Amino acid sequence: MSLDVPAALLERAELGEVDDADFVECVRTSLPYAWEVVSRVAGDLRSGTAEFADNVVPPPDEVARGQLLRAMASDAIRGGLERHFGVKLAFQNCHRVAAFPLSAVGGDTYATFIGTRAQLLNQSPELRNC
Repeated sequence: MSLDVPAALLERAELGEVDDADFVECVRTSLPYAWEVVSRVAGDLRSGTAEFADNVVPPPDEVARGQLLRAMASDAIRGGLERHFGVKLAFQNCHRVAAFPLSAVGGDTYATFIGTRAQLLNQSPELRNC
């Protein structure tokens, strides 16, 4: 299961649309490691001068790894995080999450990061089964 959905939020979803704030709060409480990583890279992007900010530290355990994979694999979760933090997220291997300014989408740096060459160059034997 990706999210621990409170009964009240599930009831609202059954009746119609749920607002982003409630959804993002559910993500924050359900996937705390993923939230921490995305929050950190989004904050690093805002406070720095680099074209993007990324996480290169592997998760501490399989639970954390699973949270990050679930967050990045779900269009709804990733989209909610992107809207909340005002960034475009990109993902490589089992832990390399990057935050880009929305204006970078379509630019050279973003295209290079999400390209096949970068994916191939970002592989290593220890990450094969992550």
